[in-house]
Amino acid sequence: MDTETIGIDTGATCRATRQGHVLVVDDDAATRDRVANYLTLNDFRVTPAENGKRMMEILRDEPIDLVSLELTLRGEDGHQLARRLRETSMVPIIIVSSRAEEADRVMGLELGADDYVTKPFSTRELLARIRAVMRRYQASEVAPDRNPAVRAYHFSGWTLNVPLHALRSPEGKRVPISNGEFGLLCAFLSRPQRILSRDQLLEFSRLRSTEVYDRSIDVQILRLRRKIEANPARPELIKTERGLGYRFCASVGTVRSAARRDIATRQSGYRALPALAQEMRSSG
Repeated sequence: MDTETIGIDTGATCRATRQGHVLVVDDDAATRDRVANYLTLNDFRVTPAENGKRMMEILRDEPIDLVSLELTLRGEDGHQLARRLRETSMVPIIIVSSRAEEADRVMGLELGADDYVTKPFSTRELLARIRAVMRRYQASEVAPDRNPAVRAYHFSGWTLNVPLHALRSPEGKRVPISNGEFGLLCAFLSRPQRILSRDQLLEFSRLRSTEVYDRSIDVQILRLRRKIEANPARPELIKTERGLGYRFCASVGTVRSAARRDIATRQSGYRALPALAQEMRSSG
């Protein structure tokens, strides 16, 4: 059976739930059909969307496990859509685009996407990337090296809300962070002042075997430095220990689930966890 030519109703949701629910955002109906057909045959539930407005409507109404987002939607800025999506939700994002230049891929990843696929692509490859990203996301939820009692980390005025994957600057601004960057930052924050080798960081952050895009740990750290360092060229938080690996140099505080204090009472200028959760529900 030719999986790329089976017709479906492009406005309908293809129902198969064992693998998860994927939102496919693309203004090309043929591409939406092709991807939806193939993912459905592989036990995914698929909901198609032709533009950013429809994407946000679906995200408000449906539980989505992953978003496949075309950057070059007609009349819309795909980069702005990706940024908005990452600022309001921790759902995994795979960017799909005909833009194959390295600068475009880097920009998409720095906006918080978890992977970047260039057109033309095979549906088999996209399926493999979707599964890999979802495995990494699920692993980040149950990784044994992360203490489930830790609700948040504080360092140098920054706050990382662990359950919501939400990073906030000292000014209280939400900073987009990909799942890979989140895993890497958790690895550092749970082991401050320790030298961690590249292999240890890959293991602790759960990037090993789940990073389908060719990115080294050094590139991941460069991206993270650009977000949390005052001067990424002269890092003070994540320092390189030549020949050994990396070390997180700042003091790290934690908020644990046993303590009922809000983050706002411990660090002025930050929102409390319940308020942030409400914000995520209302905007995401």
